[in-house]
Amino acid sequence: MSILVIAEHDNVQLKAATMNVVAAASKIGGDVHVLVAGANASAVAQQAAKIAGVSKVLLAESPALADGLAENVAEQVLALASGYSHILFAATAAGKNVSPRVAARLDVAQISEIQSVLSADTFERAIYAGNAVATVQSADPVKVITVRTTGFDAAPEGGSAEVETVAPADSAGLSTFVGREVAKSDRPELAGAKVVVSGGRGMGSAENFKILDPLADKLGAALGASRAAVDAGYAPNDWQVGQTGKIVAPQLYVAIGISGAIQHLAGMKDSKVIVAVNKDAEAPIFGVADYGLVADLFTAVPELVSTL
Repeated sequence: MSILVIAEHDNVQLKAATMNVVAAASKIGGDVHVLVAGANASAVAQQAAKIAGVSKVLLAESPALADGLAENVAEQVLALASGYSHILFAATAAGKNVSPRVAARLDVAQISEIQSVLSADTFERAIYAGNAVATVQSADPVKVITVRTTGFDAAPEGGSAEVETVAPADSAGLSTFVGREVAKSDRPELAGAKVVVSGGRGMGSAENFKILDPLADKLGAALGASRAAVDAGYAPNDWQVGQTGKIVAPQLYVAIGISGAIQHLAGMKDSKVIVAVNKDAEAPIFGVADYGLVADLFTAVPELVSTL
């Protein structure tokens, strides 16, 4: 039994989510191979080779794979799929863009966002916004799986896998890369940050959201937001935490002016320590918070910053 993990990267740096997927693959059992599909990505392949538990890294390079177009990456995965019993992706925007294409072409049912491995064919995944856990058993010859990265601790370094160059698949010819606008920030990436400070609709406006900046600076935190805040235009879409946004599990999650709708809780309830500030003592967020402060955020946040 061999397992293929699809690496996420930018042709320079391996994304941290790949380490969590390797950890999930290791729990399934069998040889774990990592596919690095890109262009001029040999440095990424070397990084993947150092992950503990990886026995081989497959490096596929071509101009068609340079920009991670889902159609072309799917063709590369399909070219190798016959040799594997499991194909694993991170449950990120990139992974979710490729995995259904692979599953459909293989005529198998995708198993989405697993958070636990019970056996080689049985997995657990959250349903109903995290209020229930489904046990899913698959009889498909190839299991195409997306992994909720917060459910598995990252695999450590310490490996020394061989790197094998494989023939790149032909371009699918269905899409062309035009351009990419990347939001630049000095703050940690939200999905992998150890500390997250999030604001909700209680912030009142985009201007008021800036109140969180000094707190995030003091804590070295990434900034997040609830869907209500994003929909209201207070914060950009890539800050959204929740069922339809990013799933995070930092060491510390600070929720400011967030009521705690079920969809938001699904995206952050696995955080190690949750601190909530809300003027409504009945807000659902206090039901999951380790520490709660019933107070006006416009008074409490500056006072908190002054004590740090």
